[in-house]
Amino acid sequence: MTDRTALERQLNQWLEPGRFKDYGPNGLQVEGRAEVNRLVCGVTASLALIDAAIEAGADAILVHHGLFWRGQDGRVTGWMKQRLARLIQHDINLFAYHLPLDAHAELGNNAQLGKRLGWTADGRFGEQDLGFIASTAPTTLAGLAAQLRTLTGREPVLAEGDGRPLRRVAWCTGGAQGYFEAAIAAGADVFITGEISEPQAHYARETGVAFIAAGHHATERYGVQGVGERVAAELGLEVRFIDVPNPA
Repeated sequence: MTDRTALERQLNQWLEPGRFKDYGPNGLQVEGRAEVNRLVCGVTASLALIDAAIEAGADAILVHHGLFWRGQDGRVTGWMKQRLARLIQHDINLFAYHLPLDAHAELGNNAQLGKRLGWTADGRFGEQDLGFIASTAPTTLAGLAAQLRTLTGREPVLAEGDGRPLRRVAWCTGGAQGYFEAAIAAGADVFITGEISEPQAHYARETGVAFIAAGHHATERYGVQGVGERVAAELGLEVRFIDVPNPA
């Protein structure tokens, strides 16, 4: 058991949210009960995750995508009312860390995805150094796509480059398709992220650097698990990861 304040203090110490200019508040977003025994981790603070956490007897929820984002409608109606009502009714704390949970060198989404694929970053690129890059044994686009398919359980979207051996792999989980040009400038042979937009297919054809969109949700399941494992080991809480499937 720990208390809410101590848990947030420890999360902030590990993830250092003050280092980042983010799209919403990091840390405690909804205050619940003071004592925390059981923590549920998930990707997004959706109604489905909140209901699953209630069923699991959670005192707190830790997510990558929280409830509050810059520029959103501030009224508590519709889906926002439903989510907040469940949290408040059951006195559950909601913690959310966005960019800090992408960037952490050991526990973050990028680091944990790289770990599962056998990569250790030797460089960073892009805004706020969120992108990771590493050297790997030469592989092909088909071979790398097969690795991702096995790991994520979904079919990646490929924009083929010029067919070169892939020796330098760059990646940034989630919706980081806008980092493709920075990955190219950093010397990548392939860039992996969650989503693809219209321009990236053209950049891949014109520069020869391959692009893989492996799923926004699919690539961001691992950071909260890494943090949850650390919480369980160091704070002694019962921690459970709940994956709410998402085709995005």
